[in-house]
Amino acid sequence: MTVVPMDIKEGMGVGTTFRIIGDFSGKRLEWDCETTEFVRNEKITAKQIEGPFKRWQITNEFKALGNNLTRVTMCVDYEMPFGPLGAILDKAKFAKSAEKGMETALYNVRGLLEGNGSIPVYITLDAYQKLLAEKKKMNDVPVSTALTAIIEKYNEIEAKAQN
Repeated sequence: MTVVPMDIKEGMGVGTTFRIIGDFSGKRLEWDCETTEFVRNEKITAKQIEGPFKRWQITNEFKALGNNLTRVTMCVDYEMPFGPLGAILDKAKFAKSAEKGMETALYNVRGLLEGNGSIPVYITLDAYQKLLAEKKKMNDVPVSTALTAIIEKYNEIEAKAQN
C-alpha cells in the first residue's frame, strides 16, 4: 500500500488530503482521504472522500511504551459497495489482502522510524539529475546523505543572509 500526500496541513493535520493506492488480490484500488482528527503523537483519523468503498475510515493510534518504543495501532472501519455481494467479496478476497497491506504499511513505518526505511519522493527529472551529480561529487554517498547535505548548506546560506 502506498500513501501519496496531496494537500498537507500542519503535518498530517485536519484537512490534509492524500491518496491510498494498493494492490488487493491482483486488483489495483485507489481512493482519496481527508484527515478528520489529529492529535500530535497520539492519533490520526482519516476518512475516504472519494473512492470504491461505500464507507472507509482509518484510525492510527500511537502509545509511548518507553525509550524509543511505541505501540502503533491501525484500525480500519469500512463497508464494501454492492450490498450482500460486496460482503461476500470482502470475506472471500478483500479482507485478507487488506490485512496484509496494513501489516506491510506498519513494517514500512517501523523502518522509517528506525532509520532504515524509505519514503517515495516525487521530483522532476532535472532535479533528480542534479541530485545525482551532487551525490557523485560526494564520493557516491547515499542519495539521502547528499540531499541532507544540500539542505544543510542551504540553511547555512539562508542563516547568513538573515544576519
